[in-house]
Amino acid sequence: MDITTFTANRKTLAAPGGDIAYTEFGDGPAVLFVHGLATSGALWRNVIDQLTATSRCIAIDLPAHGGSRARKDASVSGLADAVAELCDGLGLGQVDLVGNDTGGAVAQVFAARYPERLRSLALTNCDTEGNFPPPDFAPVLATARRGRLAPVFAAIAGDPAQWPAGPLAVGYQDPARVPEDVWRAYYTPAGGTLERALDFERVLAALDPADLSAAQAGLAALTVPTLIVWGTADESFGVKWARELRALIPGARDVIEVDGAKLFFPDERPDDLVPHLRRFWDR
Repeated sequence: MDITTFTANRKTLAAPGGDIAYTEFGDGPAVLFVHGLATSGALWRNVIDQLTATSRCIAIDLPAHGGSRARKDASVSGLADAVAELCDGLGLGQVDLVGNDTGGAVAQVFAARYPERLRSLALTNCDTEGNFPPPDFAPVLATARRGRLAPVFAAIAGDPAQWPAGPLAVGYQDPARVPEDVWRAYYTPAGGTLERALDFERVLAALDPADLSAAQAGLAALTVPTLIVWGTADESFGVKWARELRALIPGARDVIEVDGAKLFFPDERPDDLVPHLRRFWDR
């Protein structure tokens, strides 16, 4: 699915904590997709494009990303609140929840708090207890907490020539093949102005391992069917962490490894995720 088609279907929900942007396609049982840092719901467009015949696919733009503006609570717990408010506002009932990157941490917090709202959980490469945030991300977080990241990020977001080698490039096997309009859909909402970059900086500065640690007891009691599909070439979220999730969550099935895939493989290699989701949901 091209970016223009995806963003043309973006909608906004007025929610208690602030407006939430989301994009919706298809009919059937509700599937809610949660993206990670500096991307948006558009990360899932190629996966969604193959699932609309059997599922109501909803991709949230987390606060300070995509079409959603920042919220007062920028923590992962606060982002999980936004997911809950979207579910409430759309009257979704139970959902199949799918997460990637920091969106996977958000999905874990949501699952621990609201297991009754889940029909299933699917996690791709993402933060986990003991690897949240990943150690190689520590310098970025330190810069954000000193209040020095926003100008740097705004400069990158404002210079398309930097995008194919920018901070998001590490999530792709072949960043040179990512279309410019995809980079734009990610970078511009998160850092296209200094104000937006400051909002994004607050999200980074608010990342706290305690949020995910607090979810561990709930995850250890989570019996809903859980699918783990993991790219093997990701440097921040290695397969070790997928196995840790499988050991933690009672409802988890075997880890499905996607050879050579990196963090953003749902965007880059949707054919390596969609068949597993279809079999998992049995529809």
